Amino acid sequence: MKFVKLEEREFDKFASKHPNSSFYQSSSWGHLKEANGWSMHLLGIKNDNKIIAGTLLLSKKTPIGYDMFYAPRGFLLDYDNYEVLDFFTDNIKKYAKKRKGIFIKIDPYISYQERDINGNIVENGNNNKKAFDNLLRLGYKHFGFNIMQDTLQPRWMFVTDTKDETIDSIMKKMDPKTRQILHKCEKLGIYTREIDYDELPKFKDIMEKTGERREFIDRPLSYYQEMYKHLHNKGILKILVAEINMNDLIKKTNNDISNLKKEMDERTYKHDNNIIKMNEAKYQSKQKETQKEIKRIEANLEKYKNLLETDGEVITLGGILFLINNNEVLSLVGGSYEKYMEFQSAYLIHFEGLKYAIEHGHNRYNFYGIVGDFNEKNELGGLYTFKKGFGGYVVELIGEFDLILNKPLYYLYHCAFGIYHFVKNLKAKFSKVK
Repeated sequence: MKFVKLEEREFDKFASKHPNSSFYQSSSWGHLKEANGWSMHLLGIKNDNKIIAGTLLLSKKTPIGYDMFYAPRGFLLDYDNYEVLDFFTDNIKKYAKKRKGIFIKIDPYISYQERDINGNIVENGNNNKKAFDNLLRLGYKHFGFNIMQDTLQPRWMFVTDTKDETIDSIMKKMDPKTRQILHKCEKLGIYTREIDYDELPKFKDIMEKTGERREFIDRPLSYYQEMYKHLHNKGILKILVAEINMNDLIKKTNNDISNLKKEMDERTYKHDNNIIKMNEAKYQSKQKETQKEIKRIEANLEKYKNLLETDGEVITLGGILFLINNNEVLSLVGGSYEKYMEFQSAYLIHFEGLKYAIEHGHNRYNFYGIVGDFNEKNELGGLYTFKKGFGGYVVELIGEFDLILNKPLYYLYHCAFGIYHFVKNLKAKFSKVK
């Protein structure tokens, strides 16, 4: 075995076919991070001139003058193969130490133990506990089995398999409520479309307003612009927004009211002229029910007219940024405006992502981050409940590990990092108060 630097083309070819592949482990992601101040290293092991292990390794200089290293979503290798993992670990340590490295962080894209749709551990299911033990044996420090979203990338995800599925078969696996909401979106005339570079401020505004509501700090517009420049033309990035045309909705709502009134009139005519023999109680009940429905729709009509007047003809409801690789379509970030939550557009955008995964032959659709607490009363439990409605299963990843290269500087770095984030969050809270 030989530890080597890899060329971009050979690394991407190897990475794209690896079972643990992700968009993070690609030269495209490396170039994006270079635009944000990181350095990219493509490293691997060759055996008889064949790549058997590889990684995109990112490095960035810290305020204390030394570098931190990060292999996003971990090395691409067989973690069960102790010999390969040991050889790779030993050589990557030497490589990073030569470049004044403090530590190497990894968060392998492999599950710890198989779980079902309810988050329960599957009896006799697959697990990667041997890989976990091998990492600990080689000196990697585990962050812990966290259940909240407090790692660099989510440790808990919700996934729907799409390989060999059809849209109909996926629909059948959905919760009835989710199907009902999707039908409602269709009936209202909500549609999705992909936005281009010039419309990124539209998506940024969605994310900013969502951040204010959910209390997270969104990325600057320049971050989304750099992502688009580096990833869109390579087919990795796609941003969909959901929109609704209020004039069309008002016209359709008026038609619905007219049809219901016509239905009432026809029923009254048949009843009064004894054309059809009717049970009187049922007749009166049906008329009251229809009248109640007309009033409900008329109330909606007034809301729609007000929205048309205040917000314009075409209203953007929400959006999602998707990242795509050979293995999966992943919903990275997204949001919606609180004012338009009643339209439930997030259901439709995720459904479009699911359809894209099916139609383009991807193995799965990844709804991405959830928390590992499946109590629906939990503050973030609603996120899991929403995603669960589409059908699928919980994925518990193995977690985050640090390979420490310089212990004194490692603890100094983490102390400084903690203070920095405390001050940053404090500033963000004060800015909201202002």
